[in-house]
Amino acid sequence: MKAIPRSLLMVDIAAFVLVLIASVMVFTYAPIEAVMGLVQKIFYFHVATAWLGMLSYLVALGAAVIYLVKKNPYWDLVEVSAIEIGLVFLLITVVTGAIWARPSWNTWWTWDPRLTTVTIMELVYAAYMMLRSGIEDPERRARFGAVYAIVGFLSVPLTFLSIRFFRTIHPVVIGSGDPNATGSFSMTPDMGITFAISLIAFTVLFISLLWHRIRIGQMAERVESLKLRLMQ
Repeated sequence: MKAIPRSLLMVDIAAFVLVLIASVMVFTYAPIEAVMGLVQKIFYFHVATAWLGMLSYLVALGAAVIYLVKKNPYWDLVEVSAIEIGLVFLLITVVTGAIWARPSWNTWWTWDPRLTTVTIMELVYAAYMMLRSGIEDPERRARFGAVYAIVGFLSVPLTFLSIRFFRTIHPVVIGSGDPNATGSFSMTPDMGITFAISLIAFTVLFISLLWHRIRIGQMAERVESLKLRLMQ
């Protein structure tokens, strides 16, 4: 097994420190929102994990396009690695959103356009994993997966724009929106700084996780090739 590269260790340390700083800022630096109270603080993690999930799918889209052009298996590994990470963090987004929704909307779940589209997006990429598991031939699996990742990405802008195009009770965090949306609030400068640090921290965390997942995938491929050699 190859040692972890020094550059990856640096990214790991940076991710740990930044997430720690962001967490401390959320609970000590950012003020308590006047209307929602302490539950509003989950917003910093909720939006950051949503950003990380969508970023994962964007990276998967780029990897899928590159794979179809170059036919290099490495990009198929990047694609599936990014989608796995995206699935996990979008699930965290849904859970933290439900915790936020309970005191704001007096319900854990409602079929609001944003909640509906994010559910569709999560199911689209869960189906991607099922598609891959049902195809044995590696080249065919990679080709079908790449096409699916490109088409499936349509669910990402649909989710992002849903609260801008449709009537919704979900607040718009970035950009203009309905100020009367339930749970909507205006960020103070302290909140804005904390929000920015959270986004940066989770972006670095994504780089660390993706890098590690790719290395694990490469190790698994080496193990598989060794098994095949021993069987011959």
